[in-house]
Amino acid sequence: MTLSMHQASTPMFVQTLKSLSAILEKVQGEVDAGRFGEADLLEARLAPDMFPLARQIQIVSDMAKSGVARLAGQEPPAWVDEEKTLSELRERLARTIDFLTAIPASDIDGSEDREIRLAFRNGQTVDFKGQAYLLHFVTPNFFFHATTVYDILRHKGVALTKRDFIGEF
Repeated sequence: MTLSMHQASTPMFVQTLKSLSAILEKVQGEVDAGRFGEADLLEARLAPDMFPLARQIQIVSDMAKSGVARLAGQEPPAWVDEEKTLSELRERLARTIDFLTAIPASDIDGSEDREIRLAFRNGQTVDFKGQAYLLHFVTPNFFFHATTVYDILRHKGVALTKRDFIGEF
């Protein structure tokens, strides 16, 4: 049995986005109980040259929605990165899940050889075929930033387990 491009993308991204949302809900409970300051957590980072927690979540969202949109031959939606609370970040994750699940599998399947060109802020462009884009760019970036969210929260003392990160399957 072969694994389709849709099967290798959307369900995996949705599972992790749901896990991150559940983690943020757990964190909100800790904030509400006075164990952590919300602003402190949202600005927390692992190293001075890394993005803070809030930006990490925005990037996770961007990687999933942009990756799947490009595989489906769509222009990725541009969302303003203005979330300032855990609740707003959870809303962004929910919006991302809604976007991903609205794209039919048939729009993604068969995109292995789709030409995808990324333009970066520095003016550099990189050309990919769909499968390489998904497997060598989108997926590693998505999981790097998702893992960094988990690591920041663990580093700050939030009681999370590997099961929190993996979520329901």
